[in-house]
Amino acid sequence: MQLSIFPFVEMLEQESLSFLKERIKHILIPKNNILFYQGDICKNIMWLTKGEVRLYTQSDDIEELTLYILKAGEQCIVNTASLFSKTGAIASAQSITNIEGYVIDDESVKKLSKISDVYQGYLFSIYQLRFETLACLINDIKFKHLDVRILEWLQKQENDIIEVTHEHIGIELGSSRVVVSRVLKELENKGYVILHRGKIEILSKMVQTQEQF
Repeated sequence: MQLSIFPFVEMLEQESLSFLKERIKHILIPKNNILFYQGDICKNIMWLTKGEVRLYTQSDDIEELTLYILKAGEQCIVNTASLFSKTGAIASAQSITNIEGYVIDDESVKKLSKISDVYQGYLFSIYQLRFETLACLINDIKFKHLDVRILEWLQKQENDIIEVTHEHIGIELGSSRVVVSRVLKELENKGYVILHRGKIEILSKMVQTQEQF
């Protein structure tokens, strides 16, 4: 069972593990599929074992803002909060790669949380970790200039030459394509990047502070 990628599974009580194995269903979903929309009430929990899922929110002021990327071995708190509270999800979820995992229905996962102290403890831990991520995102949006945020985002990518559109960066950082393009041009003029068609080349790996721009 590939769920062993989740840290709580190997520590589950025998009764809870047997219950879990009886209730989960294996799923395969292609990339670019919407798993649920902002406002939907989730009816099951997904445990991702392969691939990545983007959680993003939309509003009148911002077209899309990425909250976080869900990766293999992680449980989504947006999904979880909606299911347990029976309220609309605060964000939409979209597969950005082909994904694989398991789903468990709402009644079963609620029972698991009641019969298993291990799983209950895991639920508290994922909220703590994800809230720290979201707090950093809010801090970045409120206090950091967009040029700094773009450079930090570029620096987190694996290669110095990144295949990405300005629109995609805007979605990731909660800005528009036009504004991102303008800021990238300014960064190119300052010697931090070189803009190519569909690519961005990083010339400096040193992220500067707001005061230095």
